[in-house]
Amino acid sequence: MKRICVFAGSNPGVNPAFEQAAIELGNELVARGLDLVYGGSIMGLMGKVANAVLTGGGKAYGVMPTGLFRGEIVHTGLTKLHEVTTMHERKAKMGDLSDGFIALPGGYGTFEEIFEVVSWGQIGIHSKPIGLLNVAGYYTPLIELVNHAKAAGFIPANQGDLILCESNPSVLLDKMRDYTPPAKTNKWSELTE
Repeated sequence: MKRICVFAGSNPGVNPAFEQAAIELGNELVARGLDLVYGGSIMGLMGKVANAVLTGGGKAYGVMPTGLFRGEIVHTGLTKLHEVTTMHERKAKMGDLSDGFIALPGGYGTFEEIFEVVSWGQIGIHSKPIGLLNVAGYYTPLIELVNHAKAAGFIPANQGDLILCESNPSVLLDKMRDYTPPAKTNKWSELTE
């Protein structure tokens, strides 16, 4: 792994642990010589992780659609900013630039981004590791939802392993480094192999 895409809130959230985790993740990326790929904003947790990487001497690559420049203030100190026209292009570019994905706490956009890369992994578009940084139990309900979907027959049992979940950035990055994708299975229960 050389570059990690981090999805994160464009707001800081109410728990100071969220900001601290973003900074710790940025520091850990630098310590491991990993570049950051993210949404390009200076706002919220997105900005915190980027600032930690840049302050530590690492490289941070942002990807932002031109139309978002007002709401998500562009980070002007990035190693490189990739300007795109749509959100679809943004996510595709972030995926192309990255060797793995991590979600810090965030809202609808973060949920959508992480579930899209999980879906891509499920159908074989990529085999990159995907992690949730479970800060103060933030992603525990999401993991419970995934387990509920497995029990209900909507996610094959071994495909729950597409998502790594840890509360410590170093442990999560170790698991991502050692990641082996789950064996390919027939995702469609009504089809015979």
